Amino acid sequence: MKPKVLLIEDDPNDVEIFGRILEEEGYEVTSADNVDQGLTLVRNEGNDEGKEFDVVLTDLDLKGPTGREGRELVVELRRSKPHLPVILMTGLPLRSGDPTADIAIDVIQLGAFDYISKALDPREDKTFRADLAEMVDHAVASKQLMAGLQPRPDAATEDKPAADKIVGNSRVMQNVYKEIGRVAATPVTVLVRGETGTGKELVARAIYSHGDRAAQPFIVVNCTAIPENLLESELFGHEQGAFTGANLRRIGRFEQAHCGTIFLDEIGDMDLKLQQKLLRVLQEQTIERVGGKEPIRVDVRIIAATHRNLELAVEENEFRQDLYFRLNVAVISLPPLRERKEDIRDLVEYFIECYGSELALRKQADGTFISMIQHGPKAAIEREAVMCLEAQSWPGNVRELRSVVRKALVLANGYTITTDTVRKALDQARPPSPALQQPFATLVGSVLASAKNGERENVIADLIEVVERELYGEALRRAKGDQSRAARWLGVSRPTMRERLLRYGLHSVRERSTD
Repeated sequence: MKPKVLLIEDDPNDVEIFGRILEEEGYEVTSADNVDQGLTLVRNEGNDEGKEFDVVLTDLDLKGPTGREGRELVVELRRSKPHLPVILMTGLPLRSGDPTADIAIDVIQLGAFDYISKALDPREDKTFRADLAEMVDHAVASKQLMAGLQPRPDAATEDKPAADKIVGNSRVMQNVYKEIGRVAATPVTVLVRGETGTGKELVARAIYSHGDRAAQPFIVVNCTAIPENLLESELFGHEQGAFTGANLRRIGRFEQAHCGTIFLDEIGDMDLKLQQKLLRVLQEQTIERVGGKEPIRVDVRIIAATHRNLELAVEENEFRQDLYFRLNVAVISLPPLRERKEDIRDLVEYFIECYGSELALRKQADGTFISMIQHGPKAAIEREAVMCLEAQSWPGNVRELRSVVRKALVLANGYTITTDTVRKALDQARPPSPALQQPFATLVGSVLASAKNGERENVIADLIEVVERELYGEALRRAKGDQSRAARWLGVSRPTMRERLLRYGLHSVRERSTD
């Protein structure tokens, strides 16, 4: 028998289009044009033999005669039909400026199976059709697997505080949003993994904001920013007279976070002795102040983050294996910026919006300041300048991009950010190439050492970038800015030469002479 899909859509044109697509993919489709009608069909499905639905596909934004919305449909079906997967469609363009992260987190947390953004032309967009068909197939398989399971309690919440801004709508980031939605309302410990600068604290804050402890404290501890000899007292507090200088009792961060959430950033760098004490907190939910003898019970959710390769650290006895297993319950891995370059444009626009008015000020004769931004945030940077940013490798990830955008705003002084402005900002933000400062064998050794410590990945790509940057830059200098001559020396085409110059933010002599 064909899998049965209930399509709830209030646009007749979309009903026809999506119905035809689903039927061509081998599904039997029943349609409804509002939430209430859809709920009626689902409730009555058992009265019509053979009409039990396998999947519900519904528009997020539609309303029923009683004013019920697509979100309410998810909540209702999750209660009454916990095994029936609901896929939400949205017509939003899913770009920066829209609440895309909140949508992704909320709909998954409410209990939706998945969500998909409508294509501009679903009939011609083969990628959309394939994604939709794959999503429905997975939903059908999920329903079959869930047939013997008990319904989960309703996870919906009202009036949740807004999450801190996470920008990006690439496929890898949508997966991150879904994972946040899955773990936010559960009490499990979460480990956020990712390179330095990828935004691990933002993910932790999103988990906190969308969880049931959002009204309670959220305490952040950077384990590398506090000296080792002070970190124990910082985390667990100390009694008066516990050590020299301890003139008063101190309440530690865990006690401050009681009933709330504590975020332990860069936990991979924590001392082994403290790792043992943290393990006790996870196992027994108790702490002891430094110099104290009585256990103190704490109810704290732990979210930890690290850029290190913990598996390697365990092998080298630099991280406790038992603590690793305790932390590795729910893991969210953040991709580096080089793997989500399609998000760079949205990130740039967001940073301009955040910092543009702050930095683009000019002093007038009377001593007051006015903003020199002439246009809205999206018009404040040239398209070619964004392309230049998209061509970079971003070893410092989103944090580095933010820094470069801030520098470009300062250099632009309130006017449109040009490609030349971006190149100058890149020159200021990055130190001279390490290839100029040390022999190549030394460079290779230092890069491999950092990889061994879990501080770097993609070593070959990094070294190739260093060599290419030097080769293209030096060839261009020796050719006195003549790109055709430099390309001929290097044995590459002119388009390749232009692409590498753009990627590495390299100037030609002729370009500089026109500044």
